[in-house]
Amino acid sequence: MKNTRRQFIHTCIGLVSGGLVLNACGSSDTKETKEEAFVGDPCENMAGITEEEIAKRKQLGYVNKSPIPENRCDNCQLYIPPKSDKECGGCMLFKGPVYAEAYCTYWAPQL
Repeated sequence: MKNTRRQFIHTCIGLVSGGLVLNACGSSDTKETKEEAFVGDPCENMAGITEEEIAKRKQLGYVNKSPIPENRCDNCQLYIPPKSDKECGGCMLFKGPVYAEAYCTYWAPQL
């Protein structure tokens, strides 16, 4: 059976809108529940971080504690400070939580 372009577009729209409907049906506290379920250091929580992003962190030489005391994430141009209700910051180069005292090979001094 040969599919037409109209059937293809109709199927794609159905899949996308079905996904949106299912997404909207989820509870609003799903994210909070996942965060509450994690026990331990929040800066070690890699829930929701893809293997690719974890590999990128390693490739950039990210370590939890800087081997160079004056070069830390919290004085790096690429560091994203934590929000007021969070303990961990972030980085413009990769996803996931970042320790303030951490370091990577792409450390850049703040201007």
